[in-house]
Amino acid sequence: MNDFNIDDLKAEFNKFVTDKCSMDPEEMMDPNQNPDAGDKEDEEPVPQFVDALTSKLLSPAQSGVYLSRLDIKRVAEAIDESIPIKERVKMVRALFRHTTRRQYLVDAFTEIDKHIHGRILIYQELSETFPASKEIFDGHIEKAKKTMKMFDTIIGDYEEIDPTQDPLFV
Repeated sequence: MNDFNIDDLKAEFNKFVTDKCSMDPEEMMDPNQNPDAGDKEDEEPVPQFVDALTSKLLSPAQSGVYLSRLDIKRVAEAIDESIPIKERVKMVRALFRHTTRRQYLVDAFTEIDKHIHGRILIYQELSETFPASKEIFDGHIEKAKKTMKMFDTIIGDYEEIDPTQDPLFV
């Protein structure tokens, strides 16, 4: 005889839905209910290039590729950073929030380039498999390459900050 009772499972599921899946806007404001709601760290200032980077990088219409939360998490892990999985914008902001060295940018953008190159290879394979859509994929590839050139511009324009320097020291 099976000790499993479907009524117990239904009751447990209904309790979960009631506790965790509220549709009330007031309850959605509770950070414990909504893990993407943010915290103090999300409100910290970021370098100037981050806002422009997120608007271009995270928009597939502008960058030619879609970078998922998992992609951003993998980029962070590859450069020995630990960031929580949240909204993609908050993840990119967290990734670049404490940037003080040009080498950090080089490492981060190298990892992002690897992900973009992977997407380009997929686009090339799809355009060969489906020749009628080659023009569409070529447009995405062109946008992706422009995005990677943007990384070089950001690295070239970046001024390192030495944390030991006091800007008010005369």
